[in-house]
Amino acid sequence: MNKDFDSYQLTTKQTVWLMVVAYLFSLAIRYIWVYKMSGHPEFYWNGQLMINTNDGYFFASGVQKALYNMHLYNPRVPDIFSYGVVFFTYLITKITPFSLETVMLYMPAFVSSLVVVPIILIARLYKQTLWGFFAALLGSIAWSYYNRTMTGYYDTDMFSAMAPMFIVYFLMKSTMENSLKSAFYASIMITLYPFLYDQGLSIVYAIGIIYAIYMIFYHKDESNTYKSLFLVFTSLLSLKSFGLVVPYNYILKLFLIIGLYRYFQNRQIDRKKMIIATALMFVMFIYLGNVFGLIYHKVFSYIVNGTEDGKLHFFAVNQTVREAGKIPFEVFANRISGSIPGLIVSILGYALLVWRYRAFILALPLVGIGAFALFGGLRFTVYAVPVAAISAIFLFHFILNKITDKKPLYIAGLFVLSMILIYPNITHVLKYLVPTVFTSSEVKVLDTLHAKSNQKDYTIAWWDYGYPIWYYSNTNTLIDGGKHDHDNFIVSEILTTTSQIEAANLARVAVETYISSGYKTVADRLFSDENPQEVLERMKESSFRVPSKTRDIFLYLPMRMLNILPTVTLFSNIDLISGKRKKEPLFYKTQNFKKVGTTIFLGHNVTFDLKDASLHFGKKKVFINSFIITTYDKAGKLHVQKQLADFSSSFYVIYMQSYNTFLILDQKMFNSTYIQLYVLENYDPKLFEPIVLSPIAKVFKVRR
Repeated sequence: MNKDFDSYQLTTKQTVWLMVVAYLFSLAIRYIWVYKMSGHPEFYWNGQLMINTNDGYFFASGVQKALYNMHLYNPRVPDIFSYGVVFFTYLITKITPFSLETVMLYMPAFVSSLVVVPIILIARLYKQTLWGFFAALLGSIAWSYYNRTMTGYYDTDMFSAMAPMFIVYFLMKSTMENSLKSAFYASIMITLYPFLYDQGLSIVYAIGIIYAIYMIFYHKDESNTYKSLFLVFTSLLSLKSFGLVVPYNYILKLFLIIGLYRYFQNRQIDRKKMIIATALMFVMFIYLGNVFGLIYHKVFSYIVNGTEDGKLHFFAVNQTVREAGKIPFEVFANRISGSIPGLIVSILGYALLVWRYRAFILALPLVGIGAFALFGGLRFTVYAVPVAAISAIFLFHFILNKITDKKPLYIAGLFVLSMILIYPNITHVLKYLVPTVFTSSEVKVLDTLHAKSNQKDYTIAWWDYGYPIWYYSNTNTLIDGGKHDHDNFIVSEILTTTSQIEAANLARVAVETYISSGYKTVADRLFSDENPQEVLERMKESSFRVPSKTRDIFLYLPMRMLNILPTVTLFSNIDLISGKRKKEPLFYKTQNFKKVGTTIFLGHNVTFDLKDASLHFGKKKVFINSFIITTYDKAGKLHVQKQLADFSSSFYVIYMQSYNTFLILDQKMFNSTYIQLYVLENYDPKLFEPIVLSPIAKVFKVRR
């Protein structure tokens, strides 16, 4: 039997070709989504497929700002040096003939597919490039990694797991070869990683600490150990304490690392002095970087739930975000390896790797962050994917080397076993036909808003739609995908209050307060010294004096918000002083119904009897106030038919015929701003002026 792990090493040229093949394979798999979506014109705008992640519009707005001088009055829009994705998108769009929309669409696929390079290089460290090649095929398209780096997923996630794999590769190489040059390259990557992936500090901190422990435990007597550690600690050093901000902190650190490397290259430094200097640098890194505080904050922010404690009690947003919740083990396994058996193979393979090649301990932070997904949410699984792929294929590689010394049989076996693990991931890709963030009809509404507003104006909308509103309308918002704090209460109150006067007054007060306060949290300022309920009650009076108008304010009410209206309501349906939940309003929406005679079965044991205008919730029977039918004609004009039943009842049924949707609501939800203005177009013309009345979304200007 062949025991020689070096027997199938390939030349540099052959390795490069395998990298190219793996890279093209990753791109081809990511092109499946483009091919599938290309037949849907509703996903196109300006002649290009739109992106499929909300957060992408945050970065795209930053590029718009640099290219077209847009968003000049939006303090939340980043400049080109704030994020690597903004900088490189700007650069590519500026120097190539490709449009911004095209760069946004394809950049995630081209960047994330580079993960195949470090995967293959890591295997090559052990002179087993074929192991790395098949691991690269798996790791580049595995479930979670694909989901967050697919074509159109324009976000910093394209760098999240790819860049750390380069860091791990260089650090492993530095330990295996006692190479200062490899530690230098790793330090460069560590310095740049937070620029590429803004949430990457805690990741590189963990990698840096495990590298230090590993080097001191296994390589403390080698000549370059403390020089390497000094370089790595320097790259981890936070310069914000010295008042340096991007891009100057990155530039200074890069020059510092280059200078240190050149200084260390040809000098023999007293070992004790080097140890002391390294220890001091480690202390500076820990202190200035607030390392443990940052890691604690990251963990806590993903396991917090309920209301936020403080003088006032606001509803916490984390538990309404799917990616921040606990996930079942099967989902966890699928996201990392494509299946439960695949994950088991990966776990066994990683244990074997660490036993066989201890340098793989350096990948432990990525494995640990992936494991945290069981508690912190599915987004963390992506970090473990490349390591899991390497581990799984290594197990096959190890077994095949034990049972055969014939190269063709080894390659065939590795191919077949690898395909078994790759297959469920490709199956997932074929089924995962996520739509674009908005359809062209929705973008058309925002484009109209763009034409009828200026970049000083504000659009009140739920935070899910904040970034796309920036990008397509060039207006500002109070809350967005990255700023969904206490002001969620303000926007929720505007959208769900039963008083249109309050909605208009609060919108004006909130926007003008936000501007005059220097973009501080509005809720904290409005309710700092007064009872929140009393403040809101005063705003329900027509005599309430609003601040002087400095800009226009619009309400954006999309049809898609019907799906999350109960969630939106959560944020204002709370007593801010006690933190207690108020009585939950009734809102039931269904498109799954069946009519039998005069009875309409609405699902979940709910029926509506047309004969006596009664609702049945199981055995409970109530009469309704009104039955309303809404429909749109071919011109897109809304028609409303209202049949009164029991005026004293607080229950309403709305049949949105054009959407084939039934709504069951109580009086509070029925009279909410969203239902009245969007569903029924029942608005006070003294308070609101319709700008767009489209079936897909409606925009009203606030007249206060």
